[in-house]
Amino acid sequence: MKVILQADVKGSGKKGELVNVSDGYARNFLFPKKLAVEANAQAMNEMKNREAAAKHRAEVELQNAKDTAAKLEGKTIKLTAKAGAAGKLFGAITSKEIAEGVQKQLGIELDKKK
Repeated sequence: MKVILQADVKGSGKKGELVNVSDGYARNFLFPKKLAVEANAQAMNEMKNREAAAKHRAEVELQNAKDTAAKLEGKTIKLTAKAGAAGKLFGAITSKEIAEGVQKQLGIELDKKK
């Protein structure tokens, strides 16, 4: 029986995958625990729509990253930090500090996680 997994199932697959499992396993374990749904036409269509939406989001995010990279190309940002006598930093320059430095010096919004 073909099913679409609603959650990761050890030994069967990951969430959103279309897998082939035995009828008894699907009826007695996966369906009652809501770990999977039967792969009928409606479920297949919903799965394709979810995949298309995820692909579109990834493309938009990639394009935004490329635009930001083009803005930052060739630019220099100066950050200051405390250092010892040998020039070794006491701490580290974090991504938050880099994002704040880019915002102050270049006026470009950056997410500290990216």
